[in-house]
Amino acid sequence: GAQALLSRGSDPFYQCEENKPLLGEMSEGNNNTKLGAGPCKRSLHHCGGGGGGMRYKLLHEGDIQVCVVKHPRTFLSKLLTSKFLRRWEPHHLTLTDNSLTSATPTGYMETSLSYSSIEDLQLLSWDNAPKYCVQLSFPGGTVLLQAANSYLRDQWFHSLQWKKKIYKYRKVLNNPSRWDVVLKEIRALVDMALTSPLQDESIHQAPLHIISTLLAENSNLSTQDHENIIVAIAPLLENNHPPPDLCEFFCKHCRERPRSMVVIEVFTPVVQRILKHNMDFGKCPRLRLFTQEYILALNELNAGMEVVKKFVHSMHGPTGQCPHPRVLPNLVAVCLAAIYSCYEEFINSRDNSPSLKEIRNGCQQQNDRKPPMPLRLLRPDPSLPQPTPPTPSIPISSPTPCLPLSPPPSVVNSSEILVELERNNSANTRQKEGPSGGDSEPNLIDCLLVSPAVNTLSIQLPAQADRVLGCFALILKMLSDYDDWRPALASLLQPIPFPKEELKYVIQRFAEDPRQEVTNCMCMPVHVHSCLLSVRSGKDGWFQLYSPGGVACDDDGELFASMVHILMGSCYKTKKFLLSLAENKLGPCMLLALRGNQTMVEILCLMLEYNIIDNKDTQLQIISTLESTQVGLRMYEQLCDRQRELKALQRKGGPTRLTLPSKSTDADLARLLSSGSFGNLENLSLAFTNVTSACAEQLIKLPSLKQLNLWSTQFGDAGLRLLSEHLACLQVLNLCETPVTDAGLLALSSMKSLCSLNMNSTKLTADTYEDLKAKLPNLKDVDVRYTEAW
Repeated sequence: GAQALLSRGSDPFYQCEENKPLLGEMSEGNNNTKLGAGPCKRSLHHCGGGGGGMRYKLLHEGDIQVCVVKHPRTFLSKLLTSKFLRRWEPHHLTLTDNSLTSATPTGYMETSLSYSSIEDLQLLSWDNAPKYCVQLSFPGGTVLLQAANSYLRDQWFHSLQWKKKIYKYRKVLNNPSRWDVVLKEIRALVDMALTSPLQDESIHQAPLHIISTLLAENSNLSTQDHENIIVAIAPLLENNHPPPDLCEFFCKHCRERPRSMVVIEVFTPVVQRILKHNMDFGKCPRLRLFTQEYILALNELNAGMEVVKKFVHSMHGPTGQCPHPRVLPNLVAVCLAAIYSCYEEFINSRDNSPSLKEIRNGCQQQNDRKPPMPLRLLRPDPSLPQPTPPTPSIPISSPTPCLPLSPPPSVVNSSEILVELERNNSANTRQKEGPSGGDSEPNLIDCLLVSPAVNTLSIQLPAQADRVLGCFALILKMLSDYDDWRPALASLLQPIPFPKEELKYVIQRFAEDPRQEVTNCMCMPVHVHSCLLSVRSGKDGWFQLYSPGGVACDDDGELFASMVHILMGSCYKTKKFLLSLAENKLGPCMLLALRGNQTMVEILCLMLEYNIIDNKDTQLQIISTLESTQVGLRMYEQLCDRQRELKALQRKGGPTRLTLPSKSTDADLARLLSSGSFGNLENLSLAFTNVTSACAEQLIKLPSLKQLNLWSTQFGDAGLRLLSEHLACLQVLNLCETPVTDAGLLALSSMKSLCSLNMNSTKLTADTYEDLKAKLPNLKDVDVRYTEAW
């Protein structure tokens, strides 16, 4: 057949290949010629991946037919068009980082084919047979790979091309000579990754790893080179997290040049993506460190915290609900890690885990790191003279020296903290005793949850650490100002171990949240009491920490009183909550009531009214406390009046059945019950009236009530919760066509005497119905028609 002269310079495919320079190919011309046969032709293939062309998965291995033809270049076309073409061998090929290898190294693929030996890579299509081939030219021959169809052929072609190019870039950028040329190659590498038709995570990650290795091995670059490289790789970071080494490079830039425009223009979208999409900072702690350094760099700008505030607002979004559920947990994790790092110089972790400083410098091996020093806080008696520390210069993290038998402990005293270093003998004894001993070693919370009013047990931070602490504590304050973030923030902040003023503002926001029931970022209902009380038994929550006498209380109990007020208004188990206060916080409540706090006066009155206190002496103490203030005396007199009315109401006598006329209201019911004795009332019908949950306060005064009909009223969940606490003897309850929901119906599980329950046409769900059946053994007559459980 006729032969044609094909030039690389005139071939569109090669034009696309050669427009991305490599250091090793800069001097290569475009006038190389190849002889091509008429029947065998190259298919024109556009390699730009940014358009709407075909997309391919990067191949790492696969089955394909292989044929190797050894020939001089001048006879290529004749051999390829020969009728007696060499035989094909099936091989399972693997595309490693350096070469093309076969799982069965025999025949044509007896030895691996290095990417460096591949001179040319072409797509071939045959006119006289349905064969789809990729041609790999090497010195002295050609390797033909035959796929089953054109798609697989193109997939092999692009994967081989990518592996070959990445191999060359990795080799060329390993030993750079001229940085101006290196910058061009980096831009070409980034452009190649962005335009590749391959779709795979490694397509963008491989260039980032190459560049991060280059930066790690050349730490003496100028600042301008740093910024040029960051700008060059910015397009790759729009949809990819930076690898760990690159994060360290970014951290260094943030620390050294916080006012650089690169921080705002390049790092901002990278950090935004990390906060929106990161699932676990534990897998890559350098991502968290980079985010911390970026925020600190923003704080170094002229506007300071105003810039940080705008950044936090941009992460939340302009609407009332943040569309990204991962932003809040990630921001809190960043803040907590930064705050903890401020105290690392003072507090040794008992689990011997690497510190953030060690993570930055490359985590040391376990056997190379110094063992933690046992610590014990000194809590001296204020009435006794304070001991003068003999060795004030010993750092807390210094190793224990070898001393003779039972030496006295050394005391480290900064101007704000007293810490005792246990010596070998006492430390070993302490470890054997375990954490249950009276002098057990303090954890981070023990060391840092210190009242600012107690100067002997607070920590003085260096100026830099104090700035870091102030920045991230203010971010927590900003987070608490968003209504949709506040419930989840409360649960995430439970382990916070320090009482800064900014943190107190956050807790105040939790306590003063006007919503009785809110929804967190996971679309689950969250009650306010879950934000303030402890999340686990035996662990103190904000409510315990800020109570009078608690380690964080520095305001004479004002915040504690605010918490009690909101909890009494939101927590439906009022009686249970009062019992817990009487058992654990009765002293603080009486102290605040003695100071005239109205909320605490109301609490003490409720304890007396609901017979929470059994001990007569304690009752007399509460009465004396109430009579000591004007507001307390007034409320106690009102309580006595209500008790007299209650006794008159519960006096034996009156009807056993009572039905109120339709359109009756809560006030009508209260007026009726105050008109005489209803101690014998067992059956009350309020069907088709206008009563609401407010009438529950009157219903719980009826001691003999066994049947209650609330059909077609506006009686809701709040009323059910109150009934469930006080009417344990109720047997029949009709809630047909009332606005009750699962939140109120679940409270009925404590009414073990219920045998008939009508929930027709309510918002009952199947799960709640199954739960009620399991917890109410006497329940025999149930109506759930026109509900989800029907």
